[in-house]
Amino acid sequence: MKKIILLVLLMGIGLTSCKSKKRYSDQLRTKNVQNERRKSTTDISKKEGNASLPAEPSKFVRFNINSPSEYISKFAETAQLEMMGYGIPASITLAQGLLESGNGKGELAMKTNNHFGIKCHKGWEGDYDFHDDDEKGECFRKYNHPMYSFRDHSIFLTTRSRYAFLFNLRHTDYKGWARGLRKAGYATDPRYPQKLIYLIEKYDLHKYDKQTRKVNYDNSAVVTTDSNNIHTVQKGDTLYSLSRKYYMSVDELMKLNNLRSADLSIGQPIKVK
Repeated sequence: MKKIILLVLLMGIGLTSCKSKKRYSDQLRTKNVQNERRKSTTDISKKEGNASLPAEPSKFVRFNINSPSEYISKFAETAQLEMMGYGIPASITLAQGLLESGNGKGELAMKTNNHFGIKCHKGWEGDYDFHDDDEKGECFRKYNHPMYSFRDHSIFLTTRSRYAFLFNLRHTDYKGWARGLRKAGYATDPRYPQKLIYLIEKYDLHKYDKQTRKVNYDNSAVVTTDSNNIHTVQKGDTLYSLSRKYYMSVDELMKLNNLRSADLSIGQPIKVK
């Protein structure tokens, strides 16, 4: 009888220990994510000097999208603005968004507004949620509005050196970009380029690549300056209006032109990006 009682007690202690370890493991995973967010010195708002975004909603905005064509109509302009600011073809951005988000209806997209499958990675300070992907319960970035997912996608590609070679391609070379993304390791699916190209050609997404200028890439910054890009100040121009026109911040314009004040003179040459 004593042996049976002792065995029951040992089994009870073992079960309690397993539950405690599981709780500790879950707490540790959450704590690690939070620590990585706190350690980060990279914040979306600090990197969006190319084109200002509206203030992010304070609450999560759920999007109900019924078809690929509806997805394209909702986000084509956003993809073009990102292309003008960061040099990523709008067709590629839209195709990746369609594919990664399941046309905006995938489980991850619906609960996080993450349209590009970007994981938390070390240093992420924003909101997040857990989702089963390559492994169970992986950490994915979460946004209150998909627009911020598009901006984060631009920042993600332009601040990682393994994607730098893509920016030597013409922004109309969507096939080269599709193959390059797979080569750089954006996705593990060997047919990833073919899937992007199929979506681009099926929905004529390449037409959105034509309304932009070429943006150069540099490993040390999101966008670099071409010394030939000069704006001649005209009546009514202000640093703020120029910042909106060329998708730069006022601080960038002042630093680039060694300006000590915001005063401009008609005919004054201003370097822009």
